[in-house]
Amino acid sequence: MIIILIRTLILYTFVLISMRIMGKGELSEMQPFELVVTLMIAELAALPMEDVRLPLINGIVAIITILFAQIIISYLNLKSEKARKIICGKPSILINKGVINEKELKNLRINMNDLIEQLRIKNHPVIKDIEYAILETSGDLTVIPKTTEEKTTSVEGLPISLIIDGHIDYEGLKKINKDTLWLKNELKKQRINDIEDVFFCYIDKNKNLFVQKKE
Repeated sequence: MIIILIRTLILYTFVLISMRIMGKGELSEMQPFELVVTLMIAELAALPMEDVRLPLINGIVAIITILFAQIIISYLNLKSEKARKIICGKPSILINKGVINEKELKNLRINMNDLIEQLRIKNHPVIKDIEYAILETSGDLTVIPKTTEEKTTSVEGLPISLIIDGHIDYEGLKKINKDTLWLKNELKKQRINDIEDVFFCYIDKNKNLFVQKKE
């Protein structure tokens, strides 16, 4: 029992020092490779703590190796933009001047429900009032709203989705007390004859209908 206690304290101190060496950036906004490093260090520290038959030095050497590799990669990211793009990727524009980037959503395998949820979390539920929505390499979503003069609506309340990727949201229609026939007629006013041609459609509290066709 005492041996396990001592080994745990040694590994805890060593991992804590390693995380401090990696720097604050790795703790605040993790890139994919930084998350891998953190998980591997945790696993390498856990093995010697769980199994006293494993030499403690094995875990320490493995952690030092991972730490050394991480420092080299961080240095490459700092000095080379090309290396950073290869290792971390690049930011993705999901909304460009109020228009959803359908192709980028598909490339990233992000569905509209997930995007809408993240926009609500960021307190920007009205898509056409967003100048840019950018998915950063850390996985965080940055939302840049349009200026007050550029905004087309003044909405109190959340927009209601009516069509998502060519499929009618019947719950949304029910909320506004409308039926499919009304929706089709509204689409025809915008020269859209087939619901399957619509990528995303919602209505705001001012009864303004936003429609974006599929690419």
